[in-house]
Amino acid sequence: MTDSRRLLEEYVRTGSETAFRELAARYVGLVYSAALRLVEGDTHRAEDVAQMVFVDLARKARRLPKEVMLGGWLHRHTCFVAANAMRGERRRQSRERQAVEMNALQDNASADFSLIAPILDEAINELGEADRTAILLRFFEQRDFGSVGEALGSNEDAARMRVNRALEKLESLLKRRGVTTSAAAVGVALSVNAVQAVPAALAAVISAAAVLAGTAVRTSTAIAATKTIAMTTLQKTLITAVIAAAVGAGIYQARQNSRLRGQVQSLQQQQAPLTEQIQQLTRERDDAIKRLANFSAKPAPRLPAPRFQVATPPAEDLTSTNLYARFKDKSPKLTVEQVEPYLKANGRNAASLLAAYRTTGDASLLAEAMQGYPNDPQVAFEAIFNKDASAEERRQWLDTFKKSEPDNALANYLSALDYFKAGHTDQALQEFIAASGKQQFQDYTSERYQDDAEAFLAAGYSVADAKTASGLHLLLPQLAQVKELGLDMIELAKSYRQAGDDASAQAALQMAINLGQRYSKPSPGEATVSQLVGIHLEGIALNTMDPNSPYGDAGQTVRDRVIQLARQNGEVNESNRQVESIFPKVSDQDWINYRDRWLMFGEQNAEQWLINKYGQK
Repeated sequence: MTDSRRLLEEYVRTGSETAFRELAARYVGLVYSAALRLVEGDTHRAEDVAQMVFVDLARKARRLPKEVMLGGWLHRHTCFVAANAMRGERRRQSRERQAVEMNALQDNASADFSLIAPILDEAINELGEADRTAILLRFFEQRDFGSVGEALGSNEDAARMRVNRALEKLESLLKRRGVTTSAAAVGVALSVNAVQAVPAALAAVISAAAVLAGTAVRTSTAIAATKTIAMTTLQKTLITAVIAAAVGAGIYQARQNSRLRGQVQSLQQQQAPLTEQIQQLTRERDDAIKRLANFSAKPAPRLPAPRFQVATPPAEDLTSTNLYARFKDKSPKLTVEQVEPYLKANGRNAASLLAAYRTTGDASLLAEAMQGYPNDPQVAFEAIFNKDASAEERRQWLDTFKKSEPDNALANYLSALDYFKAGHTDQALQEFIAASGKQQFQDYTSERYQDDAEAFLAAGYSVADAKTASGLHLLLPQLAQVKELGLDMIELAKSYRQAGDDASAQAALQMAINLGQRYSKPSPGEATVSQLVGIHLEGIALNTMDPNSPYGDAGQTVRDRVIQLARQNGEVNESNRQVESIFPKVSDQDWINYRDRWLMFGEQNAEQWLINKYGQK
């Protein structure tokens, strides 16, 4: 039993003010800091929220489950209370302003945090239970990795990997909200700024108010509670104000009025710069509307589409071009017995079941995930590539994938390929068009890699071996599907051209190019094989176009872009060639650094780091 749990049970059992005061002192930093972010830096409102949260804790202490992680419960309840307190004050104009600022986010922790703070807690709440708990324990309760591992029922290394994985997911969630940053930058910002300085008397005030609220719950009538509060008000004027606020007296309203007067004065002083900001935002909004109109006006291939022969790509093993080619003599696999501790520690949740399935190859684990978590997007992703699935089952999982991740373009792309294979060209084209209009493209490579590494780590592998083993066996089945889909679209463009519909042919080729560009640019967590597939697909589409026709808005031609892709392809292959001779020399610690850099910046960046450190060959 943790010390915090012992204190909470003591309070529940005896009503000990000392126990509750110690709990409040221990967690007030977490609650106040989260509240301060959620109310946009309003310290007075943050104090009100913190008081309400601890009052609710005192009232609900008896009903909390025995296994509750108190820090997690307090954080989530803080978000709930703060959201109610704000009452829609985050207007659309404020969100647009924050989005503009966030696009300029860099890796400076103190500057970054002021930009990500308004949406940080919202993003944390979207994390899974295990990841959210890891973030809260590490950065908000400021525990070391050994303590985090103990609280999570694992060890220090597993806790470190869990926190890193959670930071990667948090980075992805922030990116959906317009923030461009790295997991490392998020970690630094949280380390420095997650817990803010708390007003000196706040913990004592909260303890008194919350304990009294708990006492009021234990009494049978409101009169008894009022008497208790009345007696306490004779002790301290400060506590009197808090208690009066808790029972709905007029002091709170007076305080609100005073704060509003201060805000009016502040707004008057800031009126000039705010007017300029509003004008700037208006201009940016108009530009955004124009860009959206241009995007909406882009031509799409006409329907019904002409018939064409579905492409049959040459047989190739895309997995052999990733880590398999570098470690041909190893094929790490775990047994079901080895993954049981990992499954137990994670409550057999969807992510752990999928990792266990991938690291053992036991199909029953995938079946358990499919049955227990039928609406989880990663479960749907794995089920789509299940070789034992029938065509009907695959279609059902494709539809589930689209519903569970409606903003993820990959779901529509995979659905389009399935329709192409079934001969339903019009439905395939509609899915392709839908995918082309979505910015998000998530293939879960980073998440799958990190989950698998945790499974190896829990089975007794060292950190270096776990990270290496995870990369060794990780398959990327979506790459072959993406390439086949792009080739189908290029063939469809040829059919449009043969039918005399050059506009639809051009639109189809542009959509194939856009698909290739989803992978052709280096991105965090992606292997170079993904990049090569994207380059190859974009190059094939461009080679069917007039080489002298314009490309993009920078004055390039199609020929210029083809040359640029050829150069990029050569650089990636040369980087792969050079690291082949370096790998036998890499130390365990550098293997760890290499894998971490891969996750944060992409494999090409990680390879260049190795080349720079060990020398070019």
